[in-house]
Amino acid sequence: MKRKRLYRSRDNRVIAGVAGGLGAYLEIDPTIVRLLFVIALIIGLAPTIAVYLAGWLLIPDEPVIT
Repeated sequence: MKRKRLYRSRDNRVIAGVAGGLGAYLEIDPTIVRLLFVIALIIGLAPTIAVYLAGWLLIPDEPVIT
């Protein structure tokens, strides 16, 4: 059984690839993850920015396959 790993996306990247990586890990469209981040920002969940920045810093880039 192949183990799933969380990586920041190299291909599906708008800012840092966090939403693209989460979408791939959760097997959902990354657009949904992006929309959830935006909705959380709009309704005032201030830690949303901190969560995104933490993901940017802590989640490694997707490895390059050659």
